[in-house]
Amino acid sequence: MRQLRSAHQGVAAISALFLLVVLTALGAFMVTFSNTEQLTSARDVRGTQAYWAARAGLGWAIPQIFETNSCPAATPTFVVNSFTVQTTCVTSSFNEGVTATMVSITSLACQPGPCGTAVGGISYVERSVSTLLELR
Repeated sequence: MRQLRSAHQGVAAISALFLLVVLTALGAFMVTFSNTEQLTSARDVRGTQAYWAARAGLGWAIPQIFETNSCPAATPTFVVNSFTVQTTCVTSSFNEGVTATMVSITSLACQPGPCGTAVGGISYVERSVSTLLELR
């Protein structure tokens, strides 16, 4: 009887250690998953903010074009909610019985810094919005 007991000693300790390792690995996975979800959510919010900053660039450019019936002489770079916003404007004329002028406006919002300088960086966000106007 005494030999039988000694053969089973330590099984509980090994089982407890195995369970402890499994629970620790599960906890580490949950922390990593939670951090990833938080980063993804923050990037989504910043992407939405960049989109609306780009829309603000269009909101600046469109009235300028309708006032002068052409692209503005200068399209300044400005800051909206910490996003750098750049607008570009290109004019094309067409004559198909009626002369029409097409104006293409592109607004680019990015963060951080000047657009295009930190592409691929973990904190870089950029959104672009375009529209086409017909002037007669």
